[in-house]
Amino acid sequence: MSLEDKRRAILAYGLSFPDTYQDAPFHDDNWQLVRYKGNNKAFLWTYEKDGYMNLNLKVDPDKAYFWRSIYKSVIPGYHQNKLHWNTVILDGSIPEEDVELMVAESYELISYSPAKIIYDVVKMIPYGKVATYGQIAELAGDKKMARAVGNILHKNPDPDNIPCFRVVNSKGELSGAFAFGGAKKQEELLLSEGVEVINGKVDLKRFQWT
Repeated sequence: MSLEDKRRAILAYGLSFPDTYQDAPFHDDNWQLVRYKGNNKAFLWTYEKDGYMNLNLKVDPDKAYFWRSIYKSVIPGYHQNKLHWNTVILDGSIPEEDVELMVAESYELISYSPAKIIYDVVKMIPYGKVATYGQIAELAGDKKMARAVGNILHKNPDPDNIPCFRVVNSKGELSGAFAFGGAKKQEELLLSEGVEVINGKVDLKRFQWT
């Protein structure tokens, strides 16, 4: 396989992850990157060096030495922070599945954000059910983050697909000033799904997602 064929294959794999795009920021075709749209950070750098296709990949510092210790072709990141980046030299000595695993780990590190996790949890609330802020925080990995959940949902970038109207407080009370459509919109949306609202409150025993 030629160097450019290797590049095309690894770029295609990087672009298979959600919300990614390809970039060439240095006006140099030798440097082709894949970035995560959520923050525009690159998690996969590709470039030819010394006759081989090289990848720069973000790595958990606890794993950086692990990969370097089992493959001689994994070295500290070229032109990047040596603690947080590895360079992977595609010389044929590393199994394809491990190369792909390192790319996947890089993507996870770059794309991680509390807001993304919270939005992903909210997407899981079933039709006709509600969840509390504290419940969402706990499922997102930090039950102390309940107040932050409210702030993050207030900035919901995609209310059509992230049903923040299904989130209520610990007493089942609705938001008095629901951000997307006004004070009565949350109640209207819940009623349309069969969730009974009485005096601005939902019976959690009946309607809470468990």
